[in-house]
Amino acid sequence: MSTVRFAGRFKGKVLVVTGAAQGIGRAVALRAAKEGGKVVFVDRADFLAEVAAEARGDETAAFHADLETYEGAEAAMRFAAETFGGIDILINNVGGAIRMRPYAQFEPQQIDAEIRRSLMPTLYGCHAVLPHLFARGGGTIVNVSSNATRGIHRVPYSAAKGGVNAITQSLAMELAERNIRVVATAPGGTEAPSRRVPRNAAGDTPEETAWMADVVRQVTQSGFMKRYGSIDEQAAPILFLASEEASFITGTVLPVAGGDLG
Repeated sequence: MSTVRFAGRFKGKVLVVTGAAQGIGRAVALRAAKEGGKVVFVDRADFLAEVAAEARGDETAAFHADLETYEGAEAAMRFAAETFGGIDILINNVGGAIRMRPYAQFEPQQIDAEIRRSLMPTLYGCHAVLPHLFARGGGTIVNVSSNATRGIHRVPYSAAKGGVNAITQSLAMELAERNIRVVATAPGGTEAPSRRVPRNAAGDTPEETAWMADVVRQVTQSGFMKRYGSIDEQAAPILFLASEEASFITGTVLPVAGGDLG
């Protein structure tokens, strides 16, 4: 599939992209840099600088942070503002289901871990960036949610992403008068290269592998197009919403899932 590029679409803009070391976040950050943006790649992966270097420019920077903590989010935003003189766009991409299992099989600490992974980085990131957007006189926040708000074997993750949708809609209403747009995409199943950092560091049990196969079947069958999307098919709408082309869109959660609204 050919990918349309918009040269200069982010010229003069400072973007912070979280979860930028791999997957959708990596694609978004690299493409934003190609389109003229000054991009801060934020992640806790030890190979982050290697990814940021792929942009081949002096207007990108890498910052290691644990965004499951408020301190990490605040430090990342401060670094971006100090490095490039401010922040115009935040793309909150950190998140992802750790385990796939029926809800009755989740242990309490596993529930907590899913919420920390997929809700708190967005909640913290939105709060930590606001002083910088206020100083700029406006800006845009794009949250990466999921259509898994309706799906099997990941109820805690679904709850977290439902929270991301609520943040998006409520914060958009609150901040419109400050010239700040808050929007989100809700990706469906996405084909991606093998993760260099696994979603579940402990590894999947045979049962979890079987439950994951159930999820793949459900995701594929729930969409009209009966397939997974590509990384480019997810990056493109995120960057559209981040750009001035979407200047009259706020409070919207855009499903990007082949017809499955979640």
